[in-house]
Amino acid sequence: MKRDLTKTTKIPEGVAVEVQGIGGKTIIAKGSQGELKRTFKFKKILIEKKENGVVLSCKKASKKEKRMISTISSHIANMIHGVNDKFEYELKVCNSHFPMTVEYKTGDKIAIIKNFLGEKIPRKVKIQNGAEVDVKKDIIIVKSTNKEIAGQTAANFEKATFVSLRDRRVFQDGIFITKKPGREI
Repeated sequence: MKRDLTKTTKIPEGVAVEVQGIGGKTIIAKGSQGELKRTFKFKKILIEKKENGVVLSCKKASKKEKRMISTISSHIANMIHGVNDKFEYELKVCNSHFPMTVEYKTGDKIAIIKNFLGEKIPRKVKIQNGAEVDVKKDIIIVKSTNKEIAGQTAANFEKATFVSLRDRRVFQDGIFITKKPGREI
């Protein structure tokens, strides 16, 4: 059964949200930590800014539109949270036999992992644009206003030190995510 749906995402104080485009397809959120811009390409959903929030609406919505309204609402909530205080991922460098070192210079878009499992050639990790990386001995902290950029950068560190063709019970070296935004692992 198709029905009209609306969902409101509240805007806290200190955050300015602007809706642009025909039908409100581009959203710009500005806050104390920075600015985020995102474009949503879904024809049936109308995005409007009211006095206290962003309203998503759809007339005669099917299950697909209902799912998309919830997804877009979550993306907007993440944008609002990110411009207020950054998303932070914490990673731990674990090694048992070979002392692994991680080097990152501010401004570079590549981090270098040296001596992973005794390898002579260093491994490289791509840092996404907009992510801030802080390396302190065996702790790596990744911060960004965009949740997806912070998460992808943290995943790149984990993926670069994936152990293959060896027994995982013996070779437990690697870089692992220990803390995600909102929860510890």
